[in-house]
Amino acid sequence: MNTQLLDEEYVRQDWLDSLDEELEQELDDGRLDALADIGEGASPGLNRRFYYEELFRLQRELIKLQDWVATTGQKVVVIFEGRDAAGKGGVIKRITQRLNPRVCRVVALPAPSERERGQWYFQRYVPHLPGKGEIVLFDRSWYNRAGVERVMGFCTEDDVVEFFRSCPEFEQMLARSGIKLVKYWFSITDEEQHRRFLMRIRDPLKQWKLSPMDLQSRVRWEAYTKAKEAMLEHTNIPEAPWWVVEAVDKKRARLNCIAHLLSQFPYEEIVRPDVVLPARVHNPDYIRGPIPAEMYVPAKY
Repeated sequence: MNTQLLDEEYVRQDWLDSLDEELEQELDDGRLDALADIGEGASPGLNRRFYYEELFRLQRELIKLQDWVATTGQKVVVIFEGRDAAGKGGVIKRITQRLNPRVCRVVALPAPSERERGQWYFQRYVPHLPGKGEIVLFDRSWYNRAGVERVMGFCTEDDVVEFFRSCPEFEQMLARSGIKLVKYWFSITDEEQHRRFLMRIRDPLKQWKLSPMDLQSRVRWEAYTKAKEAMLEHTNIPEAPWWVVEAVDKKRARLNCIAHLLSQFPYEEIVRPDVVLPARVHNPDYIRGPIPAEMYVPAKY
């Protein structure tokens, strides 16, 4: 296996990042002091404790944003684009980690079906747009046409020209309908993508993330660069500008993206009445029935 660009420190930092993903589910502010800090985090000058503290603070703000969106009936679309292994899924996971899936949902569509390929290009995305009080995160979006479809030859250059003409008009329609559209491009270097792909090949828990299309993206790095530049040039509009996230450093990219997303909304905390837990009703004639032993999951642990 080619291990070029995979030095010992990079492997260690990738392992730490994987460990942090598990810890993020369990830790809270009150337990940060008990965290046994295994050296620094994946970023020089950004240790793991600071990363956790900032992530939790931003996630509390995301909850306020969610409540404001739901209460005031806002409609929000956030698009995440970037090269394969750029870290889009990582930031989406941190955004949704503590939110209500009925308010904030993720859309990650597969390749279009034969019927969808015969439709108006934007048609299959429209049913996934938000109603009032909803946030929709697109893990890749209609910009597939300007990226993977163009580079891999899944559409014609005439299709691309039409996309560049129609896309700004489509997004302007969304804006006029009251949808707030935020678009992020996650930017990584050639060398960093190479390293991340090697780590995915090496790690059995991450190999599922690699598809034949991902491997082809390495071969066509320069073609993807040209396609990205054309996409940004033709679709950066005042109603929905592009925002570029420097994503070589995963942890900094997550914090920077979430902080910027929050800055795009004039949200405020929704004050709610104190919750009072009602007393449980006890019925004297209620008898709990037995459950057959064979219905229980075996207690192996």
